[in-house]
Amino acid sequence: MPLNYEPLDINTDVTTTRTLLHEVIPLSGTIVSGTYSDNNIKNYTHGMFQSVYDYPYLSSSANHIFDITMGFTAAATVSGRGLTLSASCAASGVQNSKKLNTYTQFAQTLLGYKNSAGNEVEIFESDTDISDDTNQMTSCYFITLSRLIMKEQIKKGSFSMTIGTGSFASGLATTGSSGTSLNKAMAVVLHDVSASAGTSGEFKSGLPGGDYGILYVSGASPVTASGVIFYQAGVVVLSSSFMANPYNITGAAFTGAPYWKVGATNMNVQSTFITASMSGACDALRRRIRNISFNNTTEINSKIYFCRVPHNKYNYSANPTYTKDSKIQVKDLASDPPLSYITTVGLYNSSNELLAVAKVSEPLKKDPTNELTLRVRLDY
Repeated sequence: MPLNYEPLDINTDVTTTRTLLHEVIPLSGTIVSGTYSDNNIKNYTHGMFQSVYDYPYLSSSANHIFDITMGFTAAATVSGRGLTLSASCAASGVQNSKKLNTYTQFAQTLLGYKNSAGNEVEIFESDTDISDDTNQMTSCYFITLSRLIMKEQIKKGSFSMTIGTGSFASGLATTGSSGTSLNKAMAVVLHDVSASAGTSGEFKSGLPGGDYGILYVSGASPVTASGVIFYQAGVVVLSSSFMANPYNITGAAFTGAPYWKVGATNMNVQSTFITASMSGACDALRRRIRNISFNNTTEINSKIYFCRVPHNKYNYSANPTYTKDSKIQVKDLASDPPLSYITTVGLYNSSNELLAVAKVSEPLKKDPTNELTLRVRLDY
C-alpha cells in the first residue's frame, strides 16, 4: 500500500484521445472466382445469398470474407441505372419474392423510409441526393464485407474493385474496345477516390447505414457512377448497369461456358435477374471479380492520466527494506536528502481500490530537488 495518494483532477489531469489504424486488405479474385473449385463458396438451403471464404469453408482455418446477394425493387419499372423490369416478368421470375425482400431489407436498413408513415422505403441511387428519385439503382448486387477484415469501417477513398463486364467464357480479359468481342470480359475498375474529399455530389453522411460514397468507373468519359459503398456497414451496392459501362455492351452474355448456365442457355443481365436463382446470379457476378482492395479501420480509444509527482512527496519508498533500524538504507550520511526510485504507478478509485497498474521502462530517480509527471495511457 502506498503511504499516501495523489488525487487526479478530472479537468486538468485526464484527457481522452482516438487513434485510427489502417490496414490494406487485398482480396484476390482467384479465391473469389473458383481457386478451390468453389469449395470455399457456401450456398444455403434458403438460396438467398452465398458466403465466400478464403479456404474451403469446412476447414477449421477458413475465414469468412464476404457475403453476396442480389435483388430488385417493386418499383423496378422506374427508369434508372438498373434494369427496366416489366411487372409481368418480375412477377413470374424465379425467387421473385425473395429478391424483392432482399432489396427492401437492404434499403430499409441502409437508407430508411421515404416518409414518416414508414410504409415506403427509399431506393438506392448513384448520387448523394436519395430524395430526388433520379439515377435510381432499382436492381442491384449487394456485397457485405465481413467484420473480420473491415474492422470498424472502410477508410474513405481506399476502395477499388476490378470486375469484368462481358461474358467470362474466355476469362477476365483486360483489353477490348467498345462493341467488339463480347466473349471478352472487358474489365473496369470501380473506385471511390472522389469520395475522400467529401465534396458535394460525391459523399454523404447521416443515413441509417452511416456514411456512403459513390463508386465511379475509372477512366470512363463521361464520368460514370455504377454503385455506392457504405463505409461503416461495409456494404457495396452495385448497380446491374455496370455491364453496360463504359463500353455500352448491349446484349452481352452475362454467363458463359464452362462456368455457369441456366439449363443450356447463356443469359444477359436482365434474364439473369429474372429467371436465374439468386445463388446462380451471384455466381455470375462473383466469377467476374478480379480484385477487391480497401483499407480497413481499427479505432483505438485511449484515456490518458497525467500523474504528477510533487517535489516534496514520494521521496521515501514504501518497500519495507528501504529502512533498517529506523534509518534509510540508501543514505550514506544523515545529512543526505531522502532518495527513492519510482518503478510503478497505481490508479485507484475513490474507495482506494487498485484498478490499474503501469510499469515504467526504467526506475526513475526521485528526491526533493525534482518533480515528475508520468503519462499513463489506457487503451480500449
